[in-house]
Amino acid sequence: MTIVDRTRSTPSAATRPSAPARAATPSTSTPGGAVRPGPVSGAWREGDLAGHRQFVQVGDVPLERGGVIPRVQVAYETWGRLNERADNAILVEHALTGDSHVVGPQDEAHLSPGWWDGLIGPGRPLDTDRWFVVASNVLGGCQGTTGPSSLAGDGRRWGSRFPFVTVRDQVTVEARLAVEIGVPRWAAVLGGSMGGMRVLEWAVTHPDQVDRALVLASTAYASADQIAWAQPQLLAIRSDPAFLGGDYYDEHDRFAGPETGMGIARRIAHVTYRAGTELDDRFGRGAQGREQPLGDGGRYAVESYLDHHAAKLSRRFDANSYLVLTEAMNSHDVGRDRGGVAAALRAVTAQTTVVAVDSDRLYPVRLSDEITAGVPGARQHTISSAYGHDGFLIEIEQVGAHIRDALR
Repeated sequence: MTIVDRTRSTPSAATRPSAPARAATPSTSTPGGAVRPGPVSGAWREGDLAGHRQFVQVGDVPLERGGVIPRVQVAYETWGRLNERADNAILVEHALTGDSHVVGPQDEAHLSPGWWDGLIGPGRPLDTDRWFVVASNVLGGCQGTTGPSSLAGDGRRWGSRFPFVTVRDQVTVEARLAVEIGVPRWAAVLGGSMGGMRVLEWAVTHPDQVDRALVLASTAYASADQIAWAQPQLLAIRSDPAFLGGDYYDEHDRFAGPETGMGIARRIAHVTYRAGTELDDRFGRGAQGREQPLGDGGRYAVESYLDHHAAKLSRRFDANSYLVLTEAMNSHDVGRDRGGVAAALRAVTAQTTVVAVDSDRLYPVRLSDEITAGVPGARQHTISSAYGHDGFLIEIEQVGAHIRDALR
């Protein structure tokens, strides 16, 4: 993907001063597929380089299921400038292991490159000569917004004490961010997968604050199939002996985190992100290099591929955040306490565009069909891709065309 030159607003006064970066020790996979120890967590921590992140405090946040998270901090990035009428702002919503770093290179402050490079910048689909683009790290995440790896009021990491949060709680925090940065109404809210869940929650919960909604490869509710795929991922992390019930943030032992469990969770998830035909065409039954999988402990090429993605995630993500966000996705149901999904979708007033991926087996096209049928005036498009659910991240030209069309 092409890296986009940044056109940014002036950093806010809330931006945290930079400090020496925390070194990220990479994890590696052995020929047998085991993951050697890396950092206990890939979370951003207080004192790490801020990079392009800006920070704002949004106060104490009451939660849908009870309780309050005090003094919530939100990390966000912006591109372009808010105009005098404050009517050109667009909110980009990230998926499960994404964050506010939508575009831009990997560096000491950002442990992975932008996850949607090519879409933001002058002349791009999200044209920063016209739009003020905002992306925040979600509540419960691990890249600067309050989450399990953040310091609680007692000076200890939240860890196992971090409460259950829902997609609605996450949108509550984003609504407070909008107030803090002076955005009374979004010209558009867009995102895919878990990000698409928040797009729908925005459109249902705050219809007077959303002009356009663009939902990619997502759903109006978490299906039994999706919850079933999530369960072994949650169990894998919680069964890792190094998980320690979620309290593994020991400053004196930085290399004993539950990355084995998170690596297994990532392997399970990644299979659902790609199409079976793609894996067959790409890897077949081939062995990995000179390894011998037939009774000699070696790996098939597809196993090496999954090991690679497991190791990558351990360098930049946090196991507790993986749990918190996965359970938030499981909680997703726009119809909860609103008379059902159909009633909730009928309340949407935003100009809505729904985009499905034809090979998506995690959020199949039929779930996009349900959104389109339920939202008054909604339009639907389908991305043609061999890559399955990840097509919404990979097929940049097709995604960009649908974004341009939705913003006309």
